[in-house]
This record gives sequence, C-alpha cells and structure tokens, in this order.
Amino acid sequence: MDVKLQLEGAESNLEMGSLGDRSMHEFEDDSLFTPEAESEKIQRVHGLQNGSVSGDFPSSGNKILQNSVCRSIKTVVFSNKLNLLMPFGPLAIMVHNLTGHKGWVFFLSLLGITPLAERLGQLTFFTGATVGGLLNATFGNATELIISIYALKSGMIRVVQLSLLGSILSNMLLVLGCAFFCGGLICCKKEQVFNKASAVVNSGLLLMAVMGLVFPAVLHYTHTEVHFGKSELALSRFSSCIMLVAYGAYLFFQLRGQTELYVPLSEDENQTGNDADHGGNHDDNEAPEISKWESLIWLAIMTAWISILSQYVVDAIEGASASWNIPISFISVILLPIVGNAAEHASAIMFAMKDKLDISLGVAIGSSTQISMFGIPFCVVIGWIMGRPMDLNFQLFETATLFITVIVVAFFLQEGTSNYFKGLMLILCYLIVAASFFVHEDPTPDDNQVKT
Repeated sequence: MDVKLQLEGAESNLEMGSLGDRSMHEFEDDSLFTPEAESEKIQRVHGLQNGSVSGDFPSSGNKILQNSVCRSIKTVVFSNKLNLLMPFGPLAIMVHNLTGHKGWVFFLSLLGITPLAERLGQLTFFTGATVGGLLNATFGNATELIISIYALKSGMIRVVQLSLLGSILSNMLLVLGCAFFCGGLICCKKEQVFNKASAVVNSGLLLMAVMGLVFPAVLHYTHTEVHFGKSELALSRFSSCIMLVAYGAYLFFQLRGQTELYVPLSEDENQTGNDADHGGNHDDNEAPEISKWESLIWLAIMTAWISILSQYVVDAIEGASASWNIPISFISVILLPIVGNAAEHASAIMFAMKDKLDISLGVAIGSSTQISMFGIPFCVVIGWIMGRPMDLNFQLFETATLFITVIVVAFFLQEGTSNYFKGLMLILCYLIVAASFFVHEDPTPDDNQVKT
C-alpha cells in the first residue's frame, strides 16, 4: 500500500514538472521571441539611428565645440586682470596712424605687449609638465627675440645689444630677487632650499657667456686686432657658434643626460601632506583648463600679435627717447626687458610663493642662461645672414655690469638656500644698475649703429 502511494506521488510530481517546463517554454515563446517583439525591437533600433544619431548628434557636437571655444577664451583672455591692458595695443596703432606721436605710440605699445608676454609664458604650462619650465623660458624670451630681430632688420644693432643685456640683468636681479623676497615672506618660518647642482651649472654657463663678451671688448679697447675692424667681428661670430653648440649640449645634458641631478628638492621631500604634483605642474590642485592643441593655437596668435606691436615699439624708440628726454640705453636695458619679462616675473613669484623654488630658479636663471647662450649668439648669426655687423662687443660699461651681476648672483646661489633678505639685496642691486644706465650716455663714435 505504501509502495503504491509513493508511485502515485512520483507520477504526480513528474506531471507537475512537465507542466511547469511546458508553461515556462510557452512563456518564453510568447514573451521574448514572438514576431511582434522582434518587429518592435527593430523599429526601436531604426528610430535611434534615424533620430538621435542623425538629428541630435550634430547639434550637440556644435554645442560642445562652442562651449569649448568659450571656455578657452575665458581661460586665456578673461582669467587675469593684467589682460585689461590688451586694448592698448590697437590703441597704439590708432595713435600711430592718426597723430604719429612717437612717445605715446611707444608707451601704449609697451602696455599692449605686457599682458601678451605674460600670457605667452603662462600658456606653456598647459602643454605638459615635462618641459613646461623650458617652454616657459623659451616663450617668455620670445618677446625680446622678436623685438631684437625687428631692430636688427632696421639696423639698430645697439638697441639689440642693450635689450638682450637688459633681459639678462632683469631676470637675474629683478625677477629672481622678487621671487626670493615674496617666497621668503610667505615661508618666513623656514628657509627655502633649492637644488644647487642646477644653479651651479647655470652659473657656469653664464660665466662662459661673459667670457664670450669680454674678449671682443678687450680686443677692441686694447687695439690689438690683427685685422682692424674685422678680427673683432670674426671672433664674435666664431664665439657665437661655439656658444650655440654649448647650449645645445646643455639642453641634451639636462633633458636626456643626468636628469637625476635636476630633480627638485620639493619632489624628494614631498612628505608634508600637500597634494602637489610630482611632475612640477603649474598648479597644485587644478588640472589644465585647456588642451595642448588649444595652447598651441593661442601661442601662435599671441606671438603674431606681439610681432605686430614690436614693429611699432622699435620704430618709436628714438622718438620716445627724444620726447621723454631719457637715454636710449635706459629704455633698452630697463623698460623693454621689464615688459618682455612679464611671463618670467609672474611665474617665478607664483612658484616661489608655493615653495617650489627650483621651478622659480629654472624660470629666472634659465631665462638668463637662454638669452646669454642662445639669444645673443642667435642674433649674431641672424645679423651675419642679414649682412648686419652684429658682434659681441657690448662696450666696456655694459660688459662690466654683466660680469659683476653674474658674480653677485653666483655668490647668492652657492649655499642652495634663499630668504627674503637675499631677495631684497638682489632688488636693490637692480635699482643701482637702473640708476647707472639712467645717467649713462652711450658713446656715439663706438656705436655699432654707425657701422650700418
């Protein structure tokens, strides 16, 4: 009897299982794989392809492009109060065409170039952290090089020499001094440190540049040339080629050679809890706001606009000197470099206040090294190509000023530390240099401009 009951229970379970399986298969057949469901799915796919992809995507793409352009303009043009000086550039062109007053044209052109030079240097940090400091120095010096090339083309060789010399003096004394001073005030409770290896190498390159300038000047003033009037120029051109080779070797050594010598100390000691970038980015907590391609486009636009304004600056220098009763040497050595070094000035101070003194030193001293070892020899070679007798004889007063400046800065850098007092001393030294050029009259008989 019990066996019979068990067999009947098993048969009933099998029937329920088969019923359940059949009902499940019928549910799947009726709900998922019916022709109606397939047709509805195909209609939805065609609707997405014809509607969203072909109709909505172009409008959304245009909107994204417009937002990107607006964001880029806002970042570059409207993010800095110094950009309020940009309208003075077109105003200088209007004054030149309407009145021709050289003093006002020169003044307004300088005001118009100032924010462009600052933006030109700051944009380089959006191109990446690896060579950001090198690009900042390069594009920060682009203003001086553009002005120098236009002056060289106009035969104003003396203006080229003085403006490049003034750029070196401004970077080494004013820019570095302000960086040390502001960084020392912000970090007054501790002594800021930097990598001595990089500072020593840059000091050596600057002394090499001084050597290249001293020998032609000594050769000229001692009247010991083998071929009078030719040996000095030939020596300058040969020395310029050697200096260019040395600077190229320095770049290779810095970027490809013993890179561990140039690791900032802030990266080695990055245990303070700050979320600073390990690559030395331009900001601690912010990512780049524009892309690399946008940065390159803006760099091209800024460089072109600086080139246009540089023509008006060069043409108005002599008129501004006469109308203001200021020596051309003071305008070339002091006023032009202050405007051209706006990028280095802002960058060096910003990084020093963030206790990234290695980057500040790379911007300030790196710019001086680049001008002395690349900018000046490059202009000599360009003058050689143009047929202009541009040489390395910067006259006795200017060469002595550069030599003393390099020695003073080298002494300040030898300890590998900085404070606000060192910065103040460098700023005061720059004031002495500025006062010296204000009362200095360039000797007319030895002026290279007469040779052209």
